[in-house]
Amino acid sequence: MKLLFSRNPNPRLAVATARYLKAEIAFEFASPMAPGQAERYRALNPNLTLPILVGPGWSLWETDAIACRLSRGVHSDFWRTGDEEPEMIRWISWGKERFAFACDMVHFERGTKQRYGIGPIDQALVEEGLRQFHRAAAVLEPELSGREWLVGNSISYADFRMATFLPFNDVAGLPLDDYPAIRRWYRRLEVIDAWRDPFQELEAPQLPPVKVEA
Repeated sequence: MKLLFSRNPNPRLAVATARYLKAEIAFEFASPMAPGQAERYRALNPNLTLPILVGPGWSLWETDAIACRLSRGVHSDFWRTGDEEPEMIRWISWGKERFAFACDMVHFERGTKQRYGIGPIDQALVEEGLRQFHRAAAVLEPELSGREWLVGNSISYADFRMATFLPFNDVAGLPLDDYPAIRRWYRRLEVIDAWRDPFQELEAPQLPPVKVEA
């Protein structure tokens, strides 16, 4: 199998998952949106987004689906099964709709738009993203105050998914320090090599720099 990826948040999540699981796959940097590249990738993912997991005669897109397949392939409980699976799916779902969604709102304005010259920062959207971040963090904080991980007594994919945008907080500037339990939880993730630097020894061009507004 081969994982097509970039350094953007969701592809980064897929690479981190694959490397954490020590999955026996190849990695290939890809740019489906680059000029002249669309047709090459359209058959693999009609959305032309990354990541994409490719095997003989098939492809799988969407990060969560890829994480599920890779985890099952190596027989890991990183993707929970059995009684803990509903709990994991709850946090994946809530995280994408609430916590990670709020992080993405802020990161898109302060990071993505500035990297790719999409337009100026919309301060109203930043403020709305921060409002939603605080609302979600207020739910997550007490959940993490009495445990190390979101599901059971060990790390799961729910932890990786919840933290999708936090490696980009140098540009997003989310106030993590206002939430000590969340901060401690994320520091535990940063100790994991596959999370801290998933692109180590991979051919992966750096993201364009963020252009600071004058």
